[in-house]
Amino acid sequence: MIFDTHVHYDDRRFDEDREAVLNGLAGEGVLGAVNIGCDFKSSEAGRALSERFSFLYFSAGIYPDNVNEAEELGEEAAIGRLKALLLAPKAVAVGEIGLDYHGFDTWPDKPKAELQQKWFRLQAGLAREMGKPIVIHSRDAAADTLSLVRGELRDQPKVLHCFSYSKEVAAQCLDAGAYLGIGGVVTFKNGRKMKDVVEYMPADRLLLETDCPYLAPEPFRGRRNQSGYLPYVVRQIALIKGMTEEEVETVTWENAVKFYGIKASPLGEAVTAVGRD
Repeated sequence: MIFDTHVHYDDRRFDEDREAVLNGLAGEGVLGAVNIGCDFKSSEAGRALSERFSFLYFSAGIYPDNVNEAEELGEEAAIGRLKALLLAPKAVAVGEIGLDYHGFDTWPDKPKAELQQKWFRLQAGLAREMGKPIVIHSRDAAADTLSLVRGELRDQPKVLHCFSYSKEVAAQCLDAGAYLGIGGVVTFKNGRKMKDVVEYMPADRLLLETDCPYLAPEPFRGRRNQSGYLPYVVRQIALIKGMTEEEVETVTWENAVKFYGIKASPLGEAVTAVGRD
């Protein structure tokens, strides 16, 4: 029983076979997933998908590269629009939000660090108000991310999605109460850094994710990713941590429903029905 904590099934790369992929996930052992918002359009698409597929939840948020859209709309209107989305019954988080400093010299229209930090704080504040966890994206921004995670965001429930930093940075994030999202990169032949992080971190802070359609694991690297490939990630984590695959699936399922505040007894009942309601 696998829970994929970070997917993008609204992405255009699923336009031709979205329903077939989603309807097939139960057969792959995937019984829960959260479609993650990157802007208003994708957040709204995630809500619509969650209304059609009973195993699917969603988050709403503005990705750091997209904060110009929110800035143009204005703080009050943008936060109000996100808040309305987060009132939906299957809204479970604010995200993905955070900092992305990659490509400042390449893309002149990329939002500056100060603007990204502003919207990171604003959306984290909304999450605090709404009682939701935050899904954090951080790329080439370890120092500023750590400053926030270990400072004003320390007491908020949070995950560093698609964690890509060192074991030393992981230790500081874990110390601040964060979960770490682990996906296909841990299976890569050149993924030694992620293997070290997984070996070091406690299993009760690990969230499985695909970030699909991105970052497919071996042996599918370079192809479109999907949640049905997560058993390859589970197998690698089990090898690294000396656990059985069943133990990895169980602990990561429990971590996911705890982090996202999904209430069901037993855990699987909330997400076992697959397909249109």
